[in-house]
Amino acid sequence: MTSNNQGAPVPVFIALGANISSAAGTPAKTFKAALQALEQAGLQPVAVSPFYETEAWPDAAAPPFLNAVAAFKTRLQPLALLTLLHEVETQLGRKRSVPNVPRTLDLDLLDYDGRVSVGTVTLPHPRIAQRRFVLEPLAHIAPGWRHPVSGQTVEALLTALS
Repeated sequence: MTSNNQGAPVPVFIALGANISSAAGTPAKTFKAALQALEQAGLQPVAVSPFYETEAWPDAAAPPFLNAVAAFKTRLQPLALLTLLHEVETQLGRKRSVPNVPRTLDLDLLDYDGRVSVGTVTLPHPRIAQRRFVLEPLAHIAPGWRHPVSGQTVEALLTALS
């Protein structure tokens, strides 16, 4: 994997979601296995939110989702980090098919050191401001976080969803 070549690791936020069991077990056990895999790959853990249970969307009849956000520090560049996230998803049984179906694990790169980019890796995550299931756990571990484009705080984004 490529380092950022800037010396010090940079802060990143990663969302975790799952609503079906993996080889590691329940979604909670899958989250723990994913967090361990990321740490073993060299990411430095900073904080992990509590796990939040949310209704499945768009099919409310599907099993409920477990969601969380983790903060790490990394020397990986965004594309290398996204590649790592996809590798961990695959290791824990993720099968990519149609969007929004039940899954063993979903790892989304939400924010990479406040970077704004569009292309191979879009930063910040393009739907972060519309996802309560991401904003609530993010607010728990990073109440001072601001959206890199709008400048809005995580609390203001949550209020806008009400």
